Amino acid sequence: MLKGTRQAVVQRIQRVSIHGQMSLDVFWFDPEDPEQELRHARVGAESAPRDLEAGDKVTMHFLMGMVSEIKK
Repeated sequence: MLKGTRQAVVQRIQRVSIHGQMSLDVFWFDPEDPEQELRHARVGAESAPRDLEAGDKVTMHFLMGMVSEIKK
């Protein structure tokens, strides 16, 4: 997907510090996928809601095939 959105359910979140900048590793799956394949996205902390938790239903925003933003 070059640009667009996709619904997702957050499975797990892991905070990562890379050279002092906080990022989030977000593990998620598409609720319409019958196999619920687990996927991964790394976004800056500023690109996701502060109160993001496992089990949240979110909208993943894509740009050039990568997740650029996560919204509840």
